[in-house]
Amino acid sequence: MDALRPVRRSLLRDQAYVAIRDAIVGGDIEPGAVVRDVDLAELLGLSRAPVREALARLADEGLVETKPQSRTRVTPLVAADVRDAAAVVRAMHELAARAAVPRLDPVHIDAMRAANSRFSEAVASGDVAAALDADDAVHDVLVHAGGNRAAAATIARYTPLIRRLERRMFGAGSRCRSVALHDRLIDACAAGDTDAAVRVTTEIWRALEELADDDPGGGRGGRGDAPGDGRTV
Repeated sequence: MDALRPVRRSLLRDQAYVAIRDAIVGGDIEPGAVVRDVDLAELLGLSRAPVREALARLADEGLVETKPQSRTRVTPLVAADVRDAAAVVRAMHELAARAAVPRLDPVHIDAMRAANSRFSEAVASGDVAAALDADDAVHDVLVHAGGNRAAAATIARYTPLIRRLERRMFGAGSRCRSVALHDRLIDACAAGDTDAAVRVTTEIWRALEELADDDPGGGRGGRGDAPGDGRTV
């Protein structure tokens, strides 16, 4: 029994954060849905304290919004918010690519190619979750190799805002073009061509800024109260 240690509150908070964030990004908790800490705590098998802490972090990141003494709800998908997040994420990925390319070795390149292969297979099968995970894996190689923790933290903070819309629009054709863009990125990295890698990175992430304008589901809504189905979680 000596190996057992009490689970730290911070760990519970982080677990709650990941679970709720993934449910929001994945669409299991829809935009506009009201969420209550007591219900989430029961579903997650946790006390309310780590769930409240997780919701506070999600509010800071723009995935939920809270009105004091009122309610907490998942933020609606707003085109301007997605574009803003994508612009920031693009800049951080450009920074990461510029720092990473001179540091890459064959192991990094192999990891990127393997991730893009998984991405291609997931796109072909229509597996949204696997495709986005593999997409992240391609770019994470550069983020980690670049070694800029501030850039990595910023990417982690704002990417979920983009992924919500990507999931809804998956299959509209843009994902398939990303397979070829990834190939170009990987080839540039393998050649040690930093400028080319940054250019392709810009092209990939700028397309996500434009994705919000192509959203047929009402992503142009404002930041105020938006129509929803009224469901609570």
